[in-house]
Amino acid sequence: MKVTVLMENTAVAGCGLTPEHGLSLYIEYRGKKLLLDAGSSGKFADNAQTLGIDLSAVELAALSHGHYDHADGLRRFFQVNSRAKVYVRPGAAGPYFAKDPDAYRFIGIGRDIWENSRGRFVEVEGVYPLTEGGWLVPETVRDPAFAGQAADLLVKRGEDDFVPDDYRHEQSLVLEGEKGLVVFNSCSHGGIVNIVRGVLEQFPGKKVFAVVGGFHMFSRGKSGMNCAPEYVFKVADALKELGVEEVYTGHCTGETALDLLQERFGSGCHALATGQVLNF
Repeated sequence: MKVTVLMENTAVAGCGLTPEHGLSLYIEYRGKKLLLDAGSSGKFADNAQTLGIDLSAVELAALSHGHYDHADGLRRFFQVNSRAKVYVRPGAAGPYFAKDPDAYRFIGIGRDIWENSRGRFVEVEGVYPLTEGGWLVPETVRDPAFAGQAADLLVKRGEDDFVPDDYRHEQSLVLEGEKGLVVFNSCSHGGIVNIVRGVLEQFPGKKVFAVVGGFHMFSRGKSGMNCAPEYVFKVADALKELGVEEVYTGHCTGETALDLLQERFGSGCHALATGQVLNF
């Protein structure tokens, strides 16, 4: 499989592509062309055009979860692609918010995208066979020891009733590669270790060779992380114990946490960047 990073917070030096806060991956797999997420604007499509990638040829698309920085680029995608369905979990269009110091900020899918293009979305449950050798997989393991550490992401339940998001609208794209399964989870809100454990439980006898996506360890606070260094080290150790050999992470992981992950995990831990091409 060939994975091209169309959008990430950073870009490969000199690539001529535009980064933004968001994530979008174009995947060529067993003769199929897939899109995972679309960033927060249409810039991912501009990057695709620069790279010579024809988004109108995408046959299948998936949305990792219902946040704008992965979904709002779908406005542009639906303009350039008239056929691909976008597979989501139930609840993906929910009222999701972030708690800022002075207010609650809406971070869900743009209402116009969901309402104007409702027929393009397909809600799936359980382990969903997206294509031969590829599945959309729900999160099933919720071990608090490895739960995501973000405390400021919420869902609105009433007029002024905000409760912690349980991220049941989040899913992984799992593709079978030559060396084992590759797990794509764009933000890993439920905790990347829990996610990998869940995939291994749902695919008994399989090996997770690589994980790709953000780990949501970033914070705008002084430390640059929403968790302690010990948590980052524990995650790195657990991924190795689970048999993961390659990690490609960025977006919401943050530079501080990435440095710690690379220190602990070793040479198999890599930074994601717009314009990068991965082969598994």
